[in-house]
Amino acid sequence: MNFLSHLFLSGDSEGLLIGNFIADSVKGSDYKNYSPEIQEGILLHRKIDTFTDTHPVVEESKQRLRPAYRKYASVIVDVYYDHYLAANWHQYSNETLSEYVRKIYSLIQRNEELLPLKSAHFTKYMVRYNILEAYAKLEGIDRVLQGMAGRAKFQSNMELAIKDLEEHYSLFENEFKRFFPELQKFVNAEIGIR
Repeated sequence: MNFLSHLFLSGDSEGLLIGNFIADSVKGSDYKNYSPEIQEGILLHRKIDTFTDTHPVVEESKQRLRPAYRKYASVIVDVYYDHYLAANWHQYSNETLSEYVRKIYSLIQRNEELLPLKSAHFTKYMVRYNILEAYAKLEGIDRVLQGMAGRAKFQSNMELAIKDLEEHYSLFENEFKRFFPELQKFVNAEIGIR
């Protein structure tokens, strides 16, 4: 899952949200340098990634992309799935995507001193281009994939992945809709929501 899904799955806990947001910038046991609630968010992020990366439905999506994108197939699927969450937001939340995104940007900016440098830099980019809300449109996904391709250490071809999304849109959407409720159930059990 990418940023929007990780944030959404954190619920209303500010510490979980911050931890889940910064987790990719916090390596190894460095998470212990944060408050207990932020630590929980970092660890939750890692559990979400493991659950996602090993789920058979997600594997179906990755298999479709692996011939063209190899190891980047997982990253691309994460972005695609954030698109389906954003595009179908009304099915998952009572507040609008715009309201939710404004709240998240405000929370992250208020807690900027807690962010690792990499997360702080990304926050500026995310807010400037309204990335979280842009996930709802194919143009926004294309822009995200283009940016990721430019930052990839190796040839990724991610800049071409919008074509795969368009070509197999309903297949990926069906896989997301089969997978996401299972992920929600897993996360709710992890954070104690019954």
